[in-house]
Amino acid sequence: MDSSLLRETRTRILLLYLVCMSLVTGIAIPIFRWAFLSAVDERVRRDLDEEMADFSQLYQAWHPTVTSPSSAQVIDFVDDFLKTEQPEDDNFLIAYIGDSFHRAIPSALPEELQPNSSIIQQGLGSQIPIRGIVPSDNPEIGKILYRIQPLTFDGQRQGMFIAAHITAGERQEAMVGIYIFALMAAGVTLISGILTWVGMGRLLKPVSTLAHTAQSISESDLSQRLPVLGSGELAELAATFNSMMERIQHAFNSQRNFINDAGHELRTPITIIRGHLELMGDHPAEQQETRALVIDELDRMNRLVDDLMVLAKSERYDFLQLETIQLNLFVEELFSKAKTLAERRWRLSQQGSGHLVADRQRLTGALLNLLTNAAQHTQPPDEIELGYRCQANRVSFWVRDTGAGIAKVDQARVFERFARASDRKRQSEGAGLGLAIVRAIVTAHHGRIQLSSKLGEGSTFTLILPLDQPLEAAAL
Repeated sequence: MDSSLLRETRTRILLLYLVCMSLVTGIAIPIFRWAFLSAVDERVRRDLDEEMADFSQLYQAWHPTVTSPSSAQVIDFVDDFLKTEQPEDDNFLIAYIGDSFHRAIPSALPEELQPNSSIIQQGLGSQIPIRGIVPSDNPEIGKILYRIQPLTFDGQRQGMFIAAHITAGERQEAMVGIYIFALMAAGVTLISGILTWVGMGRLLKPVSTLAHTAQSISESDLSQRLPVLGSGELAELAATFNSMMERIQHAFNSQRNFINDAGHELRTPITIIRGHLELMGDHPAEQQETRALVIDELDRMNRLVDDLMVLAKSERYDFLQLETIQLNLFVEELFSKAKTLAERRWRLSQQGSGHLVADRQRLTGALLNLLTNAAQHTQPPDEIELGYRCQANRVSFWVRDTGAGIAKVDQARVFERFARASDRKRQSEGAGLGLAIVRAIVTAHHGRIQLSSKLGEGSTFTLILPLDQPLEAAAL
């Protein structure tokens, strides 16, 4: 047998099933044989007892009708009884008058029931009923079950009546039944084994498909999925596998996009630095100017790398360090920091009070990012408002400005990495990662971000977060 076939799960299940069935059958056949033969012996004993009871009943009924029965009268009674009896196969009815053999049905008696046998001699010497079992060396006889009823009148022995049965025939028939049972058990085991093999193949097909799908998956093709059919553990396994593949595909796509975006954004400052270094002359003033430009580009690269690291960590389980935050104190502290960003008309709006479970540093960074964007895209006469509102089990933070606003076509893409508004007036020193970082932080808090903006009227960014977070997540 192919070694790969032996390693299959359904082969192991089939072998385990066959071993269990063989053990059960091996135990069942001896038990069945014992029970069957015991039932046969019990039936034979019952038949002999009934035969002897019928004879005794008739004898007791006949006995009072005669005063001193002669041998001829006893013979007539016995003959009348035997004429009405038709013993079953392997049953023998034997009558003795006095100590002499009179008649037997059937007439051909085995050696163990001949007049000189131990059974007959035992009966001739007894005046009480006898029952017993005598084994025989003859396999065609087996054992002999017998009942002996003495015929007495006023204490005088008149003869005896014997009912006997040889068990060989019954046992041979029983063994045929046992043999048929064993064949049927083997056939049932074989057929059920085949059905089990086929059934296990169908039931375990999702597992085989899972293995083939896993083998065919590569970094360039993560789109394959398993069909989810029906319900149960295998359907749950397929659904779990598909969910896992969704996460893996998302992680690979994010990694690929991250590398592509990082390579694109880092290439520009590297090109600038290299170009200026290649063209740098020997004049001290020119060298000083080039040095300042290189340091500025390196600082920009450092900020870019820091932002990329935040985005890369945002999907890790330990990205957030949760704690309980008192909302009014948190917003007032944040507002104090915001007022130093630029000379604007700053406003603070607080609606409600309470506590929020969140990462203080990450949330502060997200809101300061929005406030910095608002400061960069407004002028001194413009207004910037920071506020929050508690509603049921969530809190909403917003940053509103009266600046230039964002075009509708740009509002969906401003949260993407390295995305900038198409309006040239809104260009800033950033690499276009600020809003992507804000969205990543909000998503990690199981919240969402909304943008409402019109060109020429300003923008409002709203962060909606649940008040409660799983505190055990902070310990992960």
